[in-house]
Amino acid sequence: MSCGCHSDQSVETAAQRGVLRLALGLNATMFVVGMVAGLIGQSSSLIADALDMLADASAYAIALGAVGRSARFKAGAASLSGGLLLVLGILVLLDVGRRALVGSEPESMVMMAVAFVSLLVNATVLRMLGRYREGEVHLRATWIFTRVDVIANIGVMLSGLLVWLTGARFPDLVMGAAIGIYVAKEAIEILSEAREARRGA
Repeated sequence: MSCGCHSDQSVETAAQRGVLRLALGLNATMFVVGMVAGLIGQSSSLIADALDMLADASAYAIALGAVGRSARFKAGAASLSGGLLLVLGILVLLDVGRRALVGSEPESMVMMAVAFVSLLVNATVLRMLGRYREGEVHLRATWIFTRVDVIANIGVMLSGLLVWLTGARFPDLVMGAAIGIYVAKEAIEILSEAREARRGA
């Protein structure tokens, strides 16, 4: 007589894949929207947020490939996700530095509008991934990614408001730098957890 364990595991695996596919599609879409808006609106923080979406989409794709695989494979997937996030953080900081030198004129309304839509998307994805926040390392990495996104979206909205109130571009640059630093910190956290998971495996 079957205990149903294999069936339960298959259902859970299918559920994980479904959530990750939806999260991947939403983040890929918002990356395109955010990047176009960031370039048009000359916003460092919006471009940083869009690149963060791209990193998330990559992380979801990696996690999707790790579902149902060995613990060592999942730890490797988390390491790859963390590495991508770290590279992203560095690229964001370099872009902020470039814009600080050459100048920019961020469009506050574009920043706030796109960041608000991104916040709605990421809040939805974060709620879907909430059940995995204490789960396996590759899934926890996706939850951390999305939590970073929510915080970044709120930050972009606030910087857009400050740009609108002050007429200065510096709030945008400061927020872009803050997102880059925060992304790098979260990347180091993911890499540390992946290292521990690999040792355990």
